[in-house]
Amino acid sequence: MPTSRRAPKQSRRLTWDKAHTRELFRRYRLEGDEDARDELITMYLNLVKYLASRFRNRGEPIDDLVQVGTIGLIKAIDRFDIDRQVEFTTYATPTIQGELKRYFRDKGWAIKVPRRLQELSFKVNQAVDLLTQRHQRSPSIPEIAEFLEVTPEEVLEAMETSEAYNFVSLESERGGDGSDSFSILEYIGKDDALMAVIDDRTTLQVAFKELTPQEQRVLYLRFFEGLTQTEIARQLDISQMQVSRLLRRTLRVLRENIVRD
Repeated sequence: MPTSRRAPKQSRRLTWDKAHTRELFRRYRLEGDEDARDELITMYLNLVKYLASRFRNRGEPIDDLVQVGTIGLIKAIDRFDIDRQVEFTTYATPTIQGELKRYFRDKGWAIKVPRRLQELSFKVNQAVDLLTQRHQRSPSIPEIAEFLEVTPEEVLEAMETSEAYNFVSLESERGGDGSDSFSILEYIGKDDALMAVIDDRTTLQVAFKELTPQEQRVLYLRFFEGLTQTEIARQLDISQMQVSRLLRRTLRVLRENIVRD
């Protein structure tokens, strides 16, 4: 009797066997077998847990992160093309990571951002998605502004605000587990490959020193002094739109400097 109970468990044991995985996808894709889909989800939960654990120091319960990551896993399973010459883990990883990063982007703001800009930033992101689907191309700033009934300058400021998520200070330390970390690193290192090359304060300081005086000043005014784009424009005697473009370019250059070093 005990043997008869153990036998089914043995036959249902989940593996990472490629042939078994392809068979599950074939059954789900061609036959609509929901049991095969459920087995795929269970099979790759460890991948979700691993990727979620890499975000564990950002103040969110790991169980919540696993739930969010599982949404990404399900999306990857539903979209995966079994005829593509790519491993499912390779395909699923960026989808799961994207879901986790989107969660943090929508969850909160590490810098003191006015509620108006937070809300507008979310609206801009939604408008970009909607207009891209509608026109089958990326919308222009004026198109987004017209759709949301705001000015192009407000759209640019909202986009810069979104990019600056988790970008507080080049010198501030934070970390719920007692470790030292830079919120700027979470921004610059939003791609995992970048995080791998950032292991201490020196890397960031060297990259920062390679910026031009104007680039350093605009970052200082925006993220250290907390000035708005309009206030920075007034200090530098340039337009708000020029400030927005300068900030976006400077953040990109800083990120590139870190990767190169």
